[in-house]
Amino acid sequence: MVAKAEDGSRLDGLKWLLVVALVAAGVGGNMYFSAESLLYRVIALLVLAVIAGFIAAQTARGAAFFALLKGSRNEIRKVVWPTRQEGTQTTLIVVAFVIVAALILWGLDTLLGWLASMVIG
Repeated sequence: MVAKAEDGSRLDGLKWLLVVALVAAGVGGNMYFSAESLLYRVIALLVLAVIAGFIAAQTARGAAFFALLKGSRNEIRKVVWPTRQEGTQTTLIVVAFVIVAALILWGLDTLLGWLASMVIG
């Protein structure tokens, strides 16, 4: 059983190496073929990204990452989002407090600047 885990980790390392090689090939190919149409380069990069993502998903860490994404998606569905009116009211309250804080800081800055000019002379 330990040998099986070691083989999996060894294969995972090779898979990640292949993912890095695909990303490097995409970056290098994009620079090498810079004279080609942008559409073709974007399509090629998307194909390489899908292949690299598929290979990465086959590793232990990749599978755990995609399981985390699935769990996050389920949790987001459980969130009770505010209504438009609640969102607007909350935004207006935040804006009002920011304006009040800005006025207080502007007043303190002006007062301290005036006091400093009186001391300096």
